[in-house]
Amino acid sequence: MSDARSRLIVALDLPDRPQALRAVETLAGHVGTFKVGLELFVSEGPAIVSAIVERGERVFLDLKLHDIPNTVAGAVRSACNLGVQMLTLHAAGGRSMLEAALEAAHASPRPPLLLAVTALTSLSGEQIRSMGVQESAEAWVERLAGIALQSGVDGLVTSPLEVARLRAIAGPDVKLVTPGIRPAGSDAQDQARKAEPGQAILAGADYLVVGRPILRAADPAEAASLIVAEIREALDLRGRNRLPGSR
Repeated sequence: MSDARSRLIVALDLPDRPQALRAVETLAGHVGTFKVGLELFVSEGPAIVSAIVERGERVFLDLKLHDIPNTVAGAVRSACNLGVQMLTLHAAGGRSMLEAALEAAHASPRPPLLLAVTALTSLSGEQIRSMGVQESAEAWVERLAGIALQSGVDGLVTSPLEVARLRAIAGPDVKLVTPGIRPAGSDAQDQARKAEPGQAILAGADYLVVGRPILRAADPAEAASLIVAEIREALDLRGRNRLPGSR
């Protein structure tokens, strides 16, 4: 797998198994990982994860776990048994919850990367303030990221607008996974804090999550390939100029 292709995660935000597996068959070899989120997981359960893994594909299980530490630890153990490569938790669950999740993951022979979600990319600054958060979106994200990093998580999920700052805070080894990616000319839809693929990579992102701009394209494989080409160009530029996240 090329390094650029390994950075692209396709969000299977689809309602059922047939549509999801058709997308996997269409995009296999063009992307690095397939993300199974709440809609598909609630509809089809763990079987859809197993079906994708059995096809030799990588799975990012995006459940954004947020509960008491014991419950989250149990969910992490179950996810490890499914063979997923990435799993999300909410940083807002607090350090005890995150540490319980890490302990459960590290007890598995196949621990996934545990990724802490800071603020959802659909939230605007105004919406964040309406939730009672008095600080800016950027400051709130940094505070949640600090809690997650202190717990020892493998990475963070954050919008493109906070990537550069979080890369500076977290250093080069923490993985940054960035949704809210919209290629030039595509509809922003419900993403309030977004960026183009190359912009996010240059800011220091490790992985990009893209869903509808690929799945709804006339040629999904071609749409994915164009994004991979943009990622590759940005990675080359990042490496030459030793920009944030360069390895």
